[in-house]
Amino acid sequence: MLKGRQQPRIYTPPLRRLTRRSTWGFAFVEFCEDVLGIALLPWQAWLAKHALEVVGDTMGEWRFRFRYIIILISRQNGKSLFSQLLVLFFIFVLQTPLVVGTAQNLEIAEEVWDGAIALAESIPALAAMIEKVSRRNGKKELILTTGERYKIVAASRKGGRGLSADLVLMDELREQTNWDAWGAVTKTTMARPNAIVWSMSNAGDAKSVVLRTLRVKAHAALGDPDGVFEAIGDELGEDTTADESIGLFEWSAEPGRSIFDRKGWQEANPSLGYGFLDERALDSAAHTDPEGVFRTEDLCQWVEAVIQSPFPDGAWQAGTDKDSAIDELSDITFGIDSSADRTRTSIAVCGTRPDGEWHIELVAYRVGFDWVVRWISERVAHYGGSMRFGVQARGAPISAYIPAIEAIDGVEIVECEGRAVGAWTGRIWDAVAAHMGGNDVIPVWHRPQPALDSAANVAQIKVVGDGAFAWDRKASPGDISPLVAATMAFGVATDIDNTYYPSAYASDDFDGIATI
Repeated sequence: MLKGRQQPRIYTPPLRRLTRRSTWGFAFVEFCEDVLGIALLPWQAWLAKHALEVVGDTMGEWRFRFRYIIILISRQNGKSLFSQLLVLFFIFVLQTPLVVGTAQNLEIAEEVWDGAIALAESIPALAAMIEKVSRRNGKKELILTTGERYKIVAASRKGGRGLSADLVLMDELREQTNWDAWGAVTKTTMARPNAIVWSMSNAGDAKSVVLRTLRVKAHAALGDPDGVFEAIGDELGEDTTADESIGLFEWSAEPGRSIFDRKGWQEANPSLGYGFLDERALDSAAHTDPEGVFRTEDLCQWVEAVIQSPFPDGAWQAGTDKDSAIDELSDITFGIDSSADRTRTSIAVCGTRPDGEWHIELVAYRVGFDWVVRWISERVAHYGGSMRFGVQARGAPISAYIPAIEAIDGVEIVECEGRAVGAWTGRIWDAVAAHMGGNDVIPVWHRPQPALDSAANVAQIKVVGDGAFAWDRKASPGDISPLVAATMAFGVATDIDNTYYPSAYASDDFDGIATI
């Protein structure tokens, strides 16, 4: 019988040998077996011993090693049961004052809560310690006679506000597409010196903003074993700083494995062969599911290209040239845009290559907007005292910042509004599509830049007229400001009304690559 692997393929190694004094994991295993009557699966016991590692001595002064724990594991491997056991251990053994459970779908968090309560009530010694159980919808809470509490909150920007939690349990972190819920719920731990945020999920996709970022941070701290930091680090920018407060435990199939490779099944499904999953079920799923679905759900692999690119299939990739660059004698134009949530701003450049074809490039991509005025002011003199920027004038987050940009000496703003929005978007679309043939448009080239590449792969469009379309920031699963900024730069460069462009390389100070 095929058995899943106890040890995750990628994990944060312990600081020292794990013993009863260096981790609470051994006590957790004993509590589950001796008090709850549940024998843990090999992977569950392994995880408890590693994730509950402490700094100090459990027999004296100690604190948890990790502030955040991320467990990545395929579906149907017993995550919910493990979460229930963990909660009971924290409130009954460690006497944790407040445990908060949450999930993007509140029903999921309530199922874990219901299961934990039912288990506790079935054990006479634990049931005797229960003071009150509130089962009202939206108000579910367990209170022990000694004051410990376990309650459920919604995964929203208001979730958990006003609380101070010592353990936060976040299920299906992959479903959090923005930072609102994470920011609200995890902040409940800020005033608790020994708090821990515990998240369990299977692999995400391009929409999984929170999990995606945390995973990259953890991989960076581990030396980037799968190359995810190298692949999308520039895209996430400053958020990818290696963070050693995160404990990562990832059961996933090694990249490159066939969906029919049994080794990958074992790597991603540690419960395989132990009564939760069997080989036959996985074999059936591998033959019937779309490949992307099977990789995400059953191999716990990240499938970035789950969103259809707005460009013709293969066109954006065909326009990639690592040696592409703007000719030193070329005129140059700039474009600027901010993400839909205003958290990031992108600046792109456009000019012609030595062969006369177009080149676009992301030259700055940073958090917020405050840095933009200084960044531009420092470069105006290097471009002959003049820089021309394409900016969407209405209906975009960046529109509100136009006066601040326009006030910079030597900066000229070319406003894109009305029909021009669709025209400029269509123009760059045609130039990208030119790589696939079928039109006489001069193609546009770009270097491999993860932030720009990601935006081009996930950008969604909205109809703005008869046959015209524009980039849709809100509907896109990721930040597409790099692509919109490139569109603005390209629009100005190719606008027939433009008659003047300053030299691209008035000095040797041109950045040439994305500045994070």
